[in-house]
Amino acid sequence: MERNGILMLFCIIIMIQLFYFFSDFSISESEDPAQQKWIALQSEFDSLKVEKQNYVPKIYPFNPNFITDFKGYKLGMSVAEIDRLLAFRETNRYVNSAEEFQQVTLVSDSLLKTMSPYFKFPDWVKNKKGKQFVDYSKSKFEKKPRIVVMDINEATQEDLIKVYGIGPALSERILKEKEKFGAFMTMEQMEHIWGLSPEVIENLNKHFEIKTIPNVKKVNINSASIKELSQFPYFRYALAKEIVVFRSMHGDIKSAEDVKKIKGVPIEKVNVIEKYLNY
Repeated sequence: MERNGILMLFCIIIMIQLFYFFSDFSISESEDPAQQKWIALQSEFDSLKVEKQNYVPKIYPFNPNFITDFKGYKLGMSVAEIDRLLAFRETNRYVNSAEEFQQVTLVSDSLLKTMSPYFKFPDWVKNKKGKQFVDYSKSKFEKKPRIVVMDINEATQEDLIKVYGIGPALSERILKEKEKFGAFMTMEQMEHIWGLSPEVIENLNKHFEIKTIPNVKKVNINSASIKELSQFPYFRYALAKEIVVFRSMHGDIKSAEDVKKIKGVPIEKVNVIEKYLNY
């Protein structure tokens, strides 16, 4: 009986050992999703590391005169080399070749060899050597015809049209303006003719002037009636009335400063107006 118990115990021990030997206690990948995800991520990280190690940054053509600190660092330049270039540029000078770049920055031959294929200089630098000297002798310059200054009051339409910027319409307008006053008293009157630009007025002043003071009928601002005053080109009926009112309240008008005090008078034209007035 005792021997049978011992034998049975022995058999049980053998069976337990066999069970442990043939059983697979490892956790399958399908049973652990977290571990499976981690393995996939690790594989992706490994591939990115390899890609980063093999990555060569693409360099686009650039003008070496405008290298910044960051650009120079990426290209492999030292701080001292970058500072030399920046100091050179502060003098408002430019490098125009790879050789000049090396002379200024003192970069090594090996670094210059890697950088210089990407240097891009302006076209005029490339063509500088190919340009030939052009002889601009005095004989090639035509002398500008001497301008003969005329009296604006004697100018005809043909004379006015010769001025750059003056056509038939503007020349006719200038002549009609002269007719309204009898004659021009100052070239400043050109500024009040509609359609004349500052450039055209400047050209007119180069060709014309008031050579002799014309004899025109002036308006006596202190004795003229409203009707007579309103016939003056710069005085309309309403302004003529204001002039008479001003005279009655303040007495005689004695100067351009008094004219400026009259309500409605165009201040910007007073210098012209006073040349047609008698006080």
